[in-house]
Amino acid sequence: SRCTKSFGGARSPGCSSEGDGFVPSALGTREHWDAVCKRELQTFQEYGDTGEIWFGEESMTRLIRWMQKHKIPLDASVLDIRTGNGVFLVELGKFGFSDVTGIDYSPSALQLSGSIEKEGLSNIKLKVEDFLNPSTKLSGFHICIDKGTFDDISLNPDSAVEKRKQYVKSLSRVLKVKGFFLITSCNLTKEELLDEFSEGFELFEELPTPKFSFGGRSGNSVAALVFQKTDFSLDRFS
Repeated sequence: SRCTKSFGGARSPGCSSEGDGFVPSALGTREHWDAVCKRELQTFQEYGDTGEIWFGEESMTRLIRWMQKHKIPLDASVLDIRTGNGVFLVELGKFGFSDVTGIDYSPSALQLSGSIEKEGLSNIKLKVEDFLNPSTKLSGFHICIDKGTFDDISLNPDSAVEKRKQYVKSLSRVLKVKGFFLITSCNLTKEELLDEFSEGFELFEELPTPKFSFGGRSGNSVAALVFQKTDFSLDRFS
């Protein structure tokens, strides 16, 4: 299972650290998620079950409420990074967002997303893309959303530090200046996310998340932040 961090940077009991602070895990590998997507696709085809909603319905609602609160135009271009089974895309479409794109490096995930799309909405674009090496066509988004991809990269047993840096560069390329990046993480604290996205982005808002108590202290099991891309960004130097 994922190793949740809390209490102002201290790891939850039972979690250990190596190197840059994360224990390498199969959760951070492409092979693991390819297998997960293939299983969910088979389940959907056999039983009509769309599979797991990453971070739960509460997380989806939290993000959509923020977009409504700040009156994000319904025609704003929205990118769901590593869309998985595409359930969040469908929710965005139901709320009226008309320019929605989901990417995933797993073709099986997009097959599952496509199966869901056929059940209702036709304004969802699906693309096979590796976000760490995005195509030149993937650009110009007003909103980018991450619901666990950065966490997975942090757990990758192969060059996680470099992959996180590449992620930030890729984000800077695909997001418009003054565009918003909404990230939900169960592995990194607010302070760590601020450090990871310190170049080219500034904190716009922290979203409320559930709290828990342990040993007389309380903390957040999930961090949800909204960053805004500044005029100074890494894509200028790539």
